[in-house]
Amino acid sequence: MPDRPLKLGTRASPLAMAQAHEARDRLCAAHPGLKVEIVPVTASGDKVLDRPLAEIGGKALWTKELDAWLLAGEIDFAVHSLKDVETIRPLQIAIAAILPREDVRDVLVGAASLAELAPGTRIGTSAPRRAAQALHARPDCKVVGIRGNVQTRLAKLEAGEADVTLLALAGLNRLGMAHFGTPLDPEEWLPAPGQGAIAIEARAADDRTRALLAAIDHAPSHRAVISERALLAALGGNCHSPIAVLTQEQGEELVLRAALLSPDGSERVEGTARFAATDLDGPARLAGELLSKAGPAIREHFDPPAR
Repeated sequence: MPDRPLKLGTRASPLAMAQAHEARDRLCAAHPGLKVEIVPVTASGDKVLDRPLAEIGGKALWTKELDAWLLAGEIDFAVHSLKDVETIRPLQIAIAAILPREDVRDVLVGAASLAELAPGTRIGTSAPRRAAQALHARPDCKVVGIRGNVQTRLAKLEAGEADVTLLALAGLNRLGMAHFGTPLDPEEWLPAPGQGAIAIEARAADDRTRALLAAIDHAPSHRAVISERALLAALGGNCHSPIAVLTQEQGEELVLRAALLSPDGSERVEGTARFAATDLDGPARLAGELLSKAGPAIREHFDPPAR
């Protein structure tokens, strides 16, 4: 056991703080007597809310301050919503644990279903996946960009900046706000890669902290999200790439279903792969299949690595 409190870094948003408290509570329960101090930071992504994330630096805006603190030794580990963590991470940083994954569904706030939306309804989102899926399902509606944490987006909806919006049910559950909105069927509306998963990162060389964190790693959740991130890496997607994924574990196998869309939703390709959870090439095979079927309007938003 360390002779001082471990420092846990987190974004300062209400949801991030709720996730940090969950991580601390699980870790302290696994190691009685361990002390953990939560250290919040206001991330760059929380400071600029009037432009899409992809235009101002992408997912790194959620992680760069915590990465710097972690590498400088100012914190011992950091907690993130995994869907907000860029696919390629610094070699000095490792995902040490994934907490049990929450509900992966998105929630529609402001209407009971996509089908009931009136033509011209303004759907508020800055997420390329959500925008593309919404326009694919309802090309007669309009997407307007709104960003911010859960409370900010709900306030923008109340202020009339959009007619409906989309949120992750996992975040609402963690904030005690599960009564908001209508969950969308994940078989019809695919989630984001990593959605619902809390990732805990530590310095790759910090064996002691990683050993402590291993006690709260949820292996099924870890296997699922690592496969989803392997798919992202093989696709060469970025913050402009509409990618949607649903992972299901069946026995010792994973069933990975994914869809790629053009940003305007007019084109969509989908595929499913079944492979052993230990088969790290399974996601790459699915990525190749999807890209081979995709037209130029989709492929131009992906840059797969040479194999």
